[in-house]
Amino acid sequence: MVSLNSINSLHTAVASAERKVQQDRDQVAQDEDRLDASRSQLQLDNQALAKSQQDSTRAQAAAAPTPKTPRLDNAIEQRVPAGLLPKPPTVNTLGQTIGKLINVEA
Repeated sequence: MVSLNSINSLHTAVASAERKVQQDRDQVAQDEDRLDASRSQLQLDNQALAKSQQDSTRAQAAAAPTPKTPRLDNAIEQRVPAGLLPKPPTVNTLGQTIGKLINVEA
């Protein structure tokens, strides 16, 4: 037989379980709010980081010394060492080159 005592304890257990479920729902809602706030903060931090990186890149580019423009008059006045210049072709070399062209054309 079911006693009044067991019914009361069942009601108490159900009420306790309902309170626990409601507490867990509240906790989930709070966690969702904190997650949304964290995502928003992360997005703001990413934007601030991107801006800082752009500013840093601009500052580095501005701080880098600009190369001097070459002065062509100095370059023309300087002599090239003889060892670096190609040797002028000899008659035999020219003759061989012309002979090869004639063979190709014929």
